[in-house]
Amino acid sequence: MLMMKLKSKKFCRGSFKFGNGGGNNVKGGDQKVVVGNTEIKWELRPGGMLVQRRETGSSVGEGTILVRVSTVSQCHDISIEATSTFGELKMILSLVTSLEPREQRLLFKGKEREDEEYLHMVGVKDKDKVLLLQDPAIKEMKKLRRLRSTNQQIPTACRTISV
Repeated sequence: MLMMKLKSKKFCRGSFKFGNGGGNNVKGGDQKVVVGNTEIKWELRPGGMLVQRRETGSSVGEGTILVRVSTVSQCHDISIEATSTFGELKMILSLVTSLEPREQRLLFKGKEREDEEYLHMVGVKDKDKVLLLQDPAIKEMKKLRRLRSTNQQIPTACRTISV
């Protein structure tokens, strides 16, 4: 049986230097790389992967965002977690607008969104606008029920004539 020891070598390409005095020791914590005038910050994940550090304030998909929901006649500012779904947003809107979630249609960037879609996955950010429309089929059914409950005749387009 043949056993060999392999040493890992670190390769660097381009003209950059580590911000910690030029040392290539990446055992843990954060490292800085200067490329031209910009500084790139790196972090070592627990699995050993070296990744670019995220900015904590503007990270997508984290924290609470303010969504501006606009109806035909009103505008509501809703504070919700960025990782929520459109179905959860509909539940909150049902308390504000008195429309049941099944009666609501939410549009973002010109497309109707399904209840299972996540806000941060489709790109909803802080202070973005979402359009709320009432489902036209359900609106028509409510109108017919209201007419029947008041015992009014439903107007017809033509009359029957008997001879």
